Amino acid sequence: MLSEEKNRQLTQVGPGTPMGEVLRRHWHPVAGIDDLERHPVKPLRLMGEDLVLFKDLGGDYGLVDRHCAHRRADLSYGYVEETGIRCNYHGWQYDNAGRCIQQPYEEVADPQARQRCKVRLKAYRVQPKAGLLWAYMGPEPAPELPDWEAFSWANGFVQAVFSDVPCNWLQTQENSIDPVHFEWMHANWSRRLRGHTEGYAPRHLQLDFEEIEHGFVYKRISEDTDATHPLWTIGRVCLWPNGFFLGDHFEWRVPVDDENTLSVTWSFIRVPREAEPFVQTSIPTWVSPIKDPETGRWITSHVINQDIIAWVGQGRITDRTQENLGASDRGVAMLRRQLFEDIDAVRGGRDPKGVLRNAQANQQVGLPSDSRDFFLHGLPLHDYQRHPKWSRLLNHFIFHVGQPEWVQQAHEAATGVKIQRMNVLDL
Repeated sequence: MLSEEKNRQLTQVGPGTPMGEVLRRHWHPVAGIDDLERHPVKPLRLMGEDLVLFKDLGGDYGLVDRHCAHRRADLSYGYVEETGIRCNYHGWQYDNAGRCIQQPYEEVADPQARQRCKVRLKAYRVQPKAGLLWAYMGPEPAPELPDWEAFSWANGFVQAVFSDVPCNWLQTQENSIDPVHFEWMHANWSRRLRGHTEGYAPRHLQLDFEEIEHGFVYKRISEDTDATHPLWTIGRVCLWPNGFFLGDHFEWRVPVDDENTLSVTWSFIRVPREAEPFVQTSIPTWVSPIKDPETGRWITSHVINQDIIAWVGQGRITDRTQENLGASDRGVAMLRRQLFEDIDAVRGGRDPKGVLRNAQANQQVGLPSDSRDFFLHGLPLHDYQRHPKWSRLLNHFIFHVGQPEWVQQAHEAATGVKIQRMNVLDL
């Protein structure tokens, strides 16, 4: 249980708030590289700020205040030039640092452009990596954008999926250090959704939580495993401060504002050895729905759609004064304690946990993975199709509903395996 004041400290993300200042010390994935190839101007709301993301004709990215400094027109309706973005209302032009570089009529009236030199929009850093565009909204000098080893794995079909989730970021991130929910929310509930009315998934028998440099790890033993199983010897990574790494995919929970979160999933699906070598020239990104348009109910069929139901069911901002934590929530308590320590660190002028400053050390940074050998070396198709875990990812996209046909076709071209329809997750 948290007090109302402490709950506010962890959930408010706007400029100047304690957690907002912590999260601004980190890079966040905010869009797909291919998204801006399709549409070079994209409105964004991040941590309570209205912004516009763009790729200009010169190939540079920018992230600036959404409203023109002239008369506050909406720059998401502007258009890109060789350098920067131009307002469609009166033509004022800004570069990716937010500097006003042209004021067409004002420069006719004043050829010395004395006003232009004084005009500047709020602007933030943007970097591309692993098919995603990443934003840094904190003070300089910016830290390193993490270069996770999985970003460099070869012979994999990668896709990134975005979902707009109407709740606070913290209740989504607490999911990443909650192993028991998998037994009930995914395994048991999926059985009931498929019409199976008897039997339950193997129970959890033992849990452990450990701190690592890049976050925390949770480990578990269930009735069908023992202390030699990778889920106990290696575990899963609660990636700091708002990510999750499960060996084959990343999840990030990017705060939009206090009551909304951008869910981002980066998935690596190893191609069979017969399809090697495979080189992916473009990483597809797409948006997954979370509600059934006909019934208005939350979609229940896929892994992260099921998670989303738990998150939004807690309300826009979970009232943690009303909760009752149990033994399975030791990781959640660890996560919260570390966030409060991060708040103290930033107030003291120090970096919070998880910030990388060493450029030499930030090269293909490894994270605990129970299947690293599989991702590095793969399997022949015959063995792949019979594997109890990886065959599911080869044949279905289990994480998000709504995979577009063009992404399915790209997956099939890469792997040589046709994507099969999935009505309800089968674990």
